[in-house]
Formats: sequence, structure tokens, C-alpha cells
Amino acid sequence: MTVAIQTRIVRIGNSQGIRIPKPLLEQAGIGDSVELEVHDGQISIRPARRVRAGWAKGFVAMAMAGDDPLLDGAQLTATTWDEEEWEW
Repeated sequence: MTVAIQTRIVRIGNSQGIRIPKPLLEQAGIGDSVELEVHDGQISIRPARRVRAGWAKGFVAMAMAGDDPLLDGAQLTATTWDEEEWEW
């Protein structure tokens, strides 16, 4: 169901903003963070994606498929950088 509401742009310091009614935010699943995008003269507002969302599931799937071997092989080869004494 598409809902169209007309609202005014208000001044917020040096910026401008709009007030979005709570029922619209809830219907769109928008919380405290959003992503804004301009495309063809329209501004899209959507819930912000969580960083690394779904990574845990992906790691489990990789492990089950045996697709998670160490990339540097069974044994790491030390370099002179590893061997030399250095100070912080």
C-alpha cells in the first residue's frame, strides 16, 4: 500500500529537514539510522544496513562446505621482519 503525505521542509541550524510521522517510519522499518540516495531527481530514504550483517551465517556455511582453509598454508614462514628485534 502506497501512502503519500505532504509535509514542509524546516530549517535545522545550517541545514534543512523534514518530519516523518512515526507510523511511516515503523511501516518502512526505519530506526535511528538511514541511507539517503539521490537518483533521477528523487531522494530515497531507507533503513541503514548493518555493517557485516549476515557474516556469521556466511562463515558457518563456508565451514560446512569446507571452504575455509588458511590462505597461508599449514605453516607460516618467518621473515627477517619477524625475526629482528624492534621497539615500539
